[in-house]
Amino acid sequence: MSDTATLSAKFQISIPKKVREARKWKAGQKFVFLPKGTGVILVPVPDAKTLAGIARGARIEDPRDRNDRF
Repeated sequence: MSDTATLSAKFQISIPKKVREARKWKAGQKFVFLPKGTGVILVPVPDAKTLAGIARGARIEDPRDRNDRF
């Protein structure tokens, strides 16, 4: 999927319809812009309902740190 958009004079960009439909993005949805090199990564912000229970079963008494990673 390689669609383009143009930055307007008001610094707005319209997300192409094919991209919105493929990602199931809706009007009013919030996004985060993450700088990456000379570009930006656009990430949708999940709502609280989507995140409910995501850490179920996490061990709080013995957290992992960077040395535990592969």
